Order: sequence, then structure tokens, then C-alpha cells
Amino acid sequence: MSRKLFGTDGVRGTANTHPMTAQLALELGAAVGRYFRNEHHGVHRVVIGKDTRLSGYMFENALTAGLTSTGMNVLLLGPVPTPAVGLLTPSMRADLGIMISASHNAAPDNGIKFFGPDGYKLSDAVEAEIEALIDAGVEPAAPANIGRAQRIDDGRFRYQERVKSTLPPGLRLDGMKVVVDCANGAAYRTAPEVLWELGADVIPLGVKPDGHNINAECGSTKPQAAAAKVVETGAHVGICLDGDADRIVLIDENGTIADGDQIMALMADRWSEEDRLKGGTVVATVMSNLGLERFLTGRGLRLERTQVGDRYVVEAMRKGGWNLGGEQSGHIVMTDYATTGDGLMAALQFLAEMARTGRPASELAASFELVPQLLRNVRYDPSEAPLEHASVQAAIAEAEAILDGKGRLLIRKSGTEPLIRVMAECEDPALMNRIVSEIIAEVEAVAG
Repeated sequence: MSRKLFGTDGVRGTANTHPMTAQLALELGAAVGRYFRNEHHGVHRVVIGKDTRLSGYMFENALTAGLTSTGMNVLLLGPVPTPAVGLLTPSMRADLGIMISASHNAAPDNGIKFFGPDGYKLSDAVEAEIEALIDAGVEPAAPANIGRAQRIDDGRFRYQERVKSTLPPGLRLDGMKVVVDCANGAAYRTAPEVLWELGADVIPLGVKPDGHNINAECGSTKPQAAAAKVVETGAHVGICLDGDADRIVLIDENGTIADGDQIMALMADRWSEEDRLKGGTVVATVMSNLGLERFLTGRGLRLERTQVGDRYVVEAMRKGGWNLGGEQSGHIVMTDYATTGDGLMAALQFLAEMARTGRPASELAASFELVPQLLRNVRYDPSEAPLEHASVQAAIAEAEAILDGKGRLLIRKSGTEPLIRVMAECEDPALMNRIVSEIIAEVEAVAG
């Protein structure tokens, strides 16, 4: 069964433009309410969290209307990180969890992500069944069975206590100066409070959301301001989260930026030493740097690759029984603690290693040497299919032949935006740049 609405991480798009309209959100709420309503017990619950986008109010109300129309009781958490929804869904015995967020995207965009009763994101097959329910129409509940909605005031605090509990017992962050950039997003209160409560000297950035400034020149996709603040204040480390706080980028004391691959390398090495890394395996996507794979292999560990999307990483982890995975973009998944990527929990693992070893961030965030990698994007009309053109396929085939034995080439459509992503890795940067530029030019020629 195919999917039309769902991408790599729920439904996403520009607010008030299909598919991200209030009407579709209402229909989506009714469909997931009908799908997840458990007829074997009398209480039917769904928890809803959101980030700080202005359109979040609209989608929160529309989803609530659709859900209550099918008899679901809605528990509104307000602004919380995405991993908080994954945690609180099973904790509050809910049938379903929903996060309203477009993650790292700009403020005009929004998205709707779903978690099952176990706190894990839905599979492709379940999403396809939900789409089929929307197409078929959903019968509303009888008037006496309409659901209720209520605000939950302590959801954020429950999540914060869970996050703090992942720091090793007795370990504190006293004397550690930390810049934390919350991207004017969902963790604008959570992250500074957790770090302060654990003893850190916190320098907060991106903590004044106004509905429009989420991810605007800040956060994990724009870490330059945080890097400058680390150097300016003499901080020991910087933490950059994205709009819904399921991603992290780290900054060392010199202002150098480290991505998710370096974080996974550090954690894998440490967990392996402590015999905590299940199966000696780390799960990452096809986007992760070749240097990470070489680093793990050199330590007798293994890298399992998946398609892009943190939920595909989680699916592989659960299937293989592995407990560490993530994405180069900063999703770090630790299934011992959480059901999805959690930027703040990953940050605490890094800070714990700094506190335990006394080593600076610059040493811990550079576990391996990166293989030169270049990623460029081409925007295209969603009605077009540029990758199917013969000239583009020929250019890709030629590039793959040139790179054979020298590096990697990855061409894919974004699952969240109308973009073609062209990525290459090669020890020869000049060759890598030429190959990517030639493919980009061919895609632009047919996409324009």
C-alpha cells in the first residue's frame, strides 16, 4: 500500500498549503483516532506536543477536533521536545502520541509526527493504512462518546527528570561553562533548566521564541552564532539543538563544529569499553561519513547503514537488538533511554565524558578524520521527476564509475522538502567537487 501524505518523518509542508492545512489536520486526527482507538478498554488517550511555530496553535486545535470526534481524549502538553512525546505516550498509557513540528525547517513550515502506544514512530505500513482511512472517510463517534481535551502542565517537567536520570549517578557538571542554543524552539526552557540543575554555568541562546524565529540563524543548522559565543565567553563547550530538540550539533572550546558522526564515534568507543554497546554495532544512515565506518572497523565494531530518516535507524536497531544509532545531522538514538533521537540526552552523554575524563571538547569531538564530503541540494517542482531523465541517469552512472574504489556517491530526494540531494565522498576534493557540480548542472537543466 503506497503513501502520498507521509514523508520520511510524518506529514510536512508549508502551513496553509496542502498537505499542511487545518482541514487535512482535522481529517488526519479523525483517521489516527479511529485507527488507534483501543476498543478493549474504556479510556482512549492521545498526547499532543508542539514546537514554537505560530501555526502550531492551528494544527493543535484541528487535530484535537478530529481526535475527539472519534472518541479520543486529548492531553495537550504544549511546547515540548519531540522525544518528550515519545517518552510520555507510554508513560501516560496513551494509545497515540503526536508531535506538531517541522523540526529543523523554517517557521513557515510545519509537520505532524506520530508515535504508537509503545512510544516509537509509526511504520510505513501503518502510515499507509491511515492514509487509506482518510480517503475512505471516518465515521464519527456517537454524541455521548465524544472525547475531551485538557492541558497537562507537568509534561515538560516529567521529561526533564527523565533526561537528568541518564547522567551517571553522582556525576555533576559543576564548573563547566556551556553555551546552549535552543533554536527558539521546543527546548527553549527545557535545555537551560536541565543543564543548570546539573550544575553547569549556562549561557543560553535562542530562548526567545515569537512564533516566527524558530531555526532562524540559530540552532543545529546555523551553529555559527553559538560557535562565536563559545569563543567570546571562553565556554568549555557549545550545544546546538534544532527546533524540536531531537538533533544536536556540538561546538568545542575553539569554536569548531562537530556533527552526529563524531558524537556516535565517541559514544560507541566508550560504550564498547564498558561492554554496553549491544552487538558491537552502531546503526547510521547512508549519509554518515566514511571516516566513521573506518573508525568503528578499526576498533572491531560494525556500522549498519539504513536509508535516511531517524525512524529507519530505530527500526533497524529494534530488529537487530542494537542500542546506539543516529544520523550525521545530529539525531542520536539511545534505545536504553529513549524511543527516538534526543539532542539533550546525547549532549549529556558528551558532557559526562568531559566530566569523567577531564579532557577538552576538542579532543572528544574529533575521534576520527573525516573523509572529504560534499552535499549540495537542487530545488525542483514536485510535479517533475528529474532523477528519471535519461541524461541525469547517465551523468550519475558516469560519476559512479569514476568514483569506484575512490569514494561514494549518493543521490536522493528529500523526504521533507522538494529537493534533490547530491552527496559525494572522495579523498580527492577537486574530483569530488567536479563530479557533484556536473550532476547538479544536469539536474538543474531538466528541473528548470
